[in-house]
Amino acid sequence: METISIDLALSTSIRALEKAGVAPENAKIQADLLLEAELRGRASHGLQRLPRIIQRIENAVADPDTVGVSTWNGTSLLEVDGCNGLGPVVAFNALAQISARARETGVAAATVSHCNHIGMLALYAQRIAEQGQILIAMTTSEALVHPWGGRKAMIGTNPIAIGVPATPLPFVLDMATSLVSMGQVHDYANRGQALQPGWALDIHGDPTLDAKAARDGAIAPFGDAKGYALGLAIEVLVASLTGCGLGTDVKGTLDNDQPCNKGDIFIVLQPAHNAAHTISTYLNAIRECEPAKADRPVLVPGDRAHEVRRHSLVDGIRLPAGVWQQIRVYAGE
Repeated sequence: METISIDLALSTSIRALEKAGVAPENAKIQADLLLEAELRGRASHGLQRLPRIIQRIENAVADPDTVGVSTWNGTSLLEVDGCNGLGPVVAFNALAQISARARETGVAAATVSHCNHIGMLALYAQRIAEQGQILIAMTTSEALVHPWGGRKAMIGTNPIAIGVPATPLPFVLDMATSLVSMGQVHDYANRGQALQPGWALDIHGDPTLDAKAARDGAIAPFGDAKGYALGLAIEVLVASLTGCGLGTDVKGTLDNDQPCNKGDIFIVLQPAHNAAHTISTYLNAIRECEPAKADRPVLVPGDRAHEVRRHSLVDGIRLPAGVWQQIRVYAGE
């Protein structure tokens, strides 16, 4: 592992993307999102993904320039063909449009297809909530999760995020419907760490603690049958609105040469009244709840990530040496 300063990690990542043909403004959007994941302790969605993004550009399955093509279907539904663009570039462009429309109509949604991996959903939820609006976001992935009671990956990790205005920080929930993300499994493999019991199956459908074996197997749904049901609901909901692939037909977020055919949904709502103060008071009351264990205070979603981020800004981020070396090579160092 190597400790890297935030400024160095950002500048090197941007330079690597620019050398791959990404315009400076798009390179910063993509690098910012990857770095934010690292800052919050979400290495699974962090800079380990940058080499693959560059490889996808080199293999012409990711367009470094486009923001996609957007068409309004009625007053409040924006249909976006991502045209194989970089995930956060297309996503933030779509969000800007539906955020402005929601201020007029009260609600607006975007369905996004043919767009590369959009990364950590928390940042999108936070940005929208910071400007006083609510965001609900859902996305799908390759089949990485086994159905409850099954032994084969057939469902995506299918995360959902919700952002709600509050002070001093908005409420942000960002959770996959799998017990862990496949990106986390890859991160454990890069670090040579063993998985926890119950996290994953190998390619034969047998339980494994070997992160490298789990990469070719399946990960478990969270909460047993409930997580499985929620993940499946998100899969069919997103597919019905975006026309994206389903299950084992989905490609493009973990490989470097297949067009990405998962789907994304964003819904922005304009609060009817300013409830941020009331919500903030309630969230603080949750935090002040007497803990079951004295050394483990009660937190609300997002608290731990922001605490990790605060320390990371001072201490830097830790990356596997091999990942950092790859990024430096792509940056021409």
